[in-house]
Amino acid sequence: MEYSDKESKYFRAQEKVNELKKFYTSLISYVFVIAMLAGINYYTDQWNYPWFLWAAFGWGIGLIFNAIKVFGANPFLGKGWEERKINEIMNEDKDQNRWK
Repeated sequence: MEYSDKESKYFRAQEKVNELKKFYTSLISYVFVIAMLAGINYYTDQWNYPWFLWAAFGWGIGLIFNAIKVFGANPFLGKGWEERKINEIMNEDKDQNRWK
Protein backbone atom coordinates (compact mmCIF):
# COMPACT_ATOMS: atom_id res chain seq x y z
CA MET A 1 0.00 0.00 0.00
CA GLU A 2 1.45 3.31 -1.11
CA TYR A 3 1.01 6.43 0.97
CA SER A 4 0.54 9.87 -0.47
CA ASP A 5 3.14 12.52 0.19
CA LYS A 6 0.85 14.19 2.73
CA GLU A 7 0.32 10.94 4.66
CA SER A 8 4.04 10.20 4.54
CA LYS A 9 4.82 13.61 6.03
CA TYR A 10 2.21 13.01 8.71
CA PHE A 11 3.77 9.67 9.69
CA ARG A 12 7.26 11.22 9.85
CA ALA A 13 5.93 14.06 12.00
CA GLN A 14 4.14 11.60 14.26
CA GLU A 15 7.35 9.59 14.65
CA LYS A 16 9.30 12.76 15.51
CA VAL A 17 6.69 13.74 18.14
CA ASN A 18 6.93 10.26 19.70
CA GLU A 19 10.74 10.57 19.87
CA LEU A 20 10.43 13.99 21.52
CA LYS A 21 7.89 12.66 24.02
CA LYS A 22 10.19 9.77 24.96
CA PHE A 23 13.13 12.16 25.39
CA TYR A 24 11.21 14.58 27.62
CA THR A 25 9.87 11.68 29.67
CA SER A 26 13.43 10.44 30.15
CA LEU A 27 14.58 13.94 31.09
CA ILE A 28 11.85 14.32 33.72
CA SER A 29 12.64 10.86 35.10
CA TYR A 30 16.33 11.79 35.25
CA VAL A 31 15.65 14.96 37.24
CA PHE A 32 13.36 13.25 39.75
CA VAL A 33 15.46 10.12 40.27
CA ILE A 34 18.75 12.02 40.61
CA ALA A 35 17.11 14.45 43.04
CA MET A 36 15.81 11.50 45.05
CA LEU A 37 19.26 9.86 45.06
CA ALA A 38 20.85 13.15 46.13
CA GLY A 39 18.37 13.35 49.00
CA ILE A 40 19.14 9.80 50.06
CA ASN A 41 22.86 10.54 49.79
CA TYR A 42 22.50 13.62 51.99
CA TYR A 43 20.31 11.82 54.50
CA THR A 44 22.71 8.88 54.90
CA ASP A 45 26.09 10.66 55.10
CA GLN A 46 25.62 14.43 54.57
CA TRP A 47 27.45 14.23 51.24
CA ASN A 48 30.74 13.12 52.74
CA TYR A 49 30.97 10.97 49.62
CA PRO A 50 28.59 12.19 46.88
CA TRP A 51 27.95 8.79 45.28
CA PHE A 52 24.76 10.01 43.57
CA LEU A 53 26.98 11.87 41.08
CA TRP A 54 28.07 8.52 39.58
CA ALA A 55 24.47 7.76 38.66
CA ALA A 56 23.91 11.31 37.44
CA PHE A 57 27.02 11.14 35.24
CA GLY A 58 26.24 7.72 33.74
CA TRP A 59 22.60 8.41 33.04
CA GLY A 60 23.46 11.93 31.87
CA ILE A 61 25.76 10.62 29.14
CA GLY A 62 22.98 8.42 27.82
CA LEU A 63 20.57 11.35 27.94
CA ILE A 64 23.01 13.54 25.99
CA PHE A 65 23.34 10.94 23.24
CA ASN A 66 19.56 10.60 23.13
CA ALA A 67 19.22 14.38 22.78
CA ILE A 68 21.71 14.41 19.92
CA LYS A 69 19.70 11.69 18.17
CA VAL A 70 16.32 13.34 18.74
CA PHE A 71 17.28 16.93 17.93
CA GLY A 72 19.74 16.05 15.17
CA ALA A 73 22.45 18.25 16.64
CA ASN A 74 25.77 16.70 15.79
CA PRO A 75 28.42 18.80 17.54
CA PHE A 76 31.26 17.09 15.69
CA LEU A 77 30.22 17.50 12.09
CA GLY A 78 27.65 20.28 12.36
CA LYS A 79 24.33 20.76 10.70
CA GLY A 80 24.30 20.00 6.99
CA TRP A 81 27.92 18.85 6.95
CA GLU A 82 27.17 15.85 4.76
CA GLU A 83 25.34 17.94 2.15
CA ARG A 84 28.11 20.55 2.06
CA LYS A 85 30.76 17.85 1.66
CA ILE A 86 28.85 16.21 -1.21
CA ASN A 87 28.55 19.57 -2.99
CA GLU A 88 32.26 20.26 -2.43
CA ILE A 89 33.31 16.92 -3.93
CA MET A 90 30.92 17.33 -6.86
CA ASN A 91 32.37 20.79 -7.58
CA GLU A 92 35.93 19.42 -7.43
CA ASP A 93 35.00 16.69 -9.92
CA LYS A 94 33.37 19.26 -12.20
CA ASP A 95 36.48 21.49 -12.11
CA GLN A 96 38.82 18.57 -12.82
CA ASN A 97 36.73 17.33 -15.75
CA ARG A 98 36.65 20.79 -17.32
CA TRP A 99 40.39 20.68 -18.09
CA LYS A 100 40.55 17.14 -19.43
